[in-house]
Amino acid sequence: MPDPWIKRSMLATDVGFLAYWLATAVQLIPPYPERVLVDWNWSFLVLDVFASVLGLMALWCLRTGAPGAEQLTLLSLALTHAAGLNALVFWSLRCEFDVMWWAPNLWLTIFPVVAALAVLRPRLTRDAAAAIR
Repeated sequence: MPDPWIKRSMLATDVGFLAYWLATAVQLIPPYPERVLVDWNWSFLVLDVFASVLGLMALWCLRTGAPGAEQLTLLSLALTHAAGLNALVFWSLRCEFDVMWWAPNLWLTIFPVVAALAVLRPRLTRDAAAAIR
């Protein structure tokens, strides 16, 4: 079972993903000036929503005791990491460094790795101990 900080962080991140896309859709967040950047941004919609839905499903499974919570958690974290890392690589290739985009994408890249390691730590520790015997 994930630590409480992981569950809170996942909830905030997954709700944040959905809020971002809602704000983008109704143009509370202004579109990019170049059409190709608008298209690039929208190309993340499916990945972000899928990561968010899986994360919210994982949290529901954890709350209700339904099976599959750990697997859904790890899938959501992996997809969240992929979304953040892809965005950072794109902006790096363009040599554009705007803290308003880098900060959330650094979160999306780093948080899932730390959280996944925390989720897997008991299994890794158990397996390492078994291998030593």
